[in-house]
Amino acid sequence: MERRSFLKSAVAAGIGAAATSSAVAQAGQTKAVTRPESPEMQYRELGKTGERVSVIGMGGYHLGKQDDPAESIRLLHSGIDRGITFLDNCWDYNDGLSEVRMGQALRNGYRDKVFLMTKMDGRDKETYNKQLEQSLGRLQTDTIDLVQFHEVIRMDDPDRIFADGGAIEAAIAARQAGKIRYIGFTGHKDPVVHLRMLEIAQQHNFHFDTVQMPINVMDAHFRSFTHQVMPLCLQQGIGVLAMKTFGDPYILKSNTLKPIEAFHYSFNLPVSVVITGIDKPEILDQAFEAVKTFKPMNETEVASLLARTKEAAATGKFELFKISNHYDGTIANPKWLG
Repeated sequence: MERRSFLKSAVAAGIGAAATSSAVAQAGQTKAVTRPESPEMQYRELGKTGERVSVIGMGGYHLGKQDDPAESIRLLHSGIDRGITFLDNCWDYNDGLSEVRMGQALRNGYRDKVFLMTKMDGRDKETYNKQLEQSLGRLQTDTIDLVQFHEVIRMDDPDRIFADGGAIEAAIAARQAGKIRYIGFTGHKDPVVHLRMLEIAQQHNFHFDTVQMPINVMDAHFRSFTHQVMPLCLQQGIGVLAMKTFGDPYILKSNTLKPIEAFHYSFNLPVSVVITGIDKPEILDQAFEAVKTFKPMNETEVASLLARTKEAAATGKFELFKISNHYDGTIANPKWLG
């Protein structure tokens, strides 16, 4: 099937499945948790889960980069104390160090203040279970709020995850056992892969609670998750988790916009969370300043920003995660997949 035809068929299929009884039943299996909210932060609904989460999510990868573990913990505590409730992580970030430090930071009552998310690379049931048990131990928790299938970037990833003995079986069993509360997936390569993941899920009568994807001013012009995937997620009641706001940090290096503008563009879209890397106090302050100064943008303001970035975005050269293997951890480490 040609790419254009596949995209059209996937979207059409998704619209028809938006309100299936099985999806509603799955979404209702987990009871939402109420957490403290701060006037410094804005909060949004997480799809149809009933959860409210901070519009800023702290990216776990950057929380394992500090030389001193105490610095990572102080940064996490500062973010949580000021109102961030959504924490991002992954089984493979910094060889597990990111999860270890986050687990240390969530002692002494901090775990109850946050919505904790991490990701698994495993594509088969056995590998997923091994990674999940390691993550639970590192994060020092009995239950992870959201676990997502990480780096769904190959066209056969959905087939492997939903195969007999695939990782979806482990995820559903873990949810039933109370080890995880919600299930989602992530990817950064091409919207067609996300659409196929949603289509395969529909064929198996499965409803994802969240989908994580690149959402930024340049994505709007090139292999756009914003245009091709986000509408389908919204139709199906799936929480949209935005990432790659700065392109880590190549979009900013294009000199076409400022960090606050990049945040405001993402905030202006119907996303639940904007996950961003925060590795030092001044970057944390920048995120809070973006929240404080955000006002809904009108069509003229959005058009002006997109026009300013259109030429730089045309070939994807500032979104390296789409056009190269630079950010593909599972390409460099295929053993993680199982």
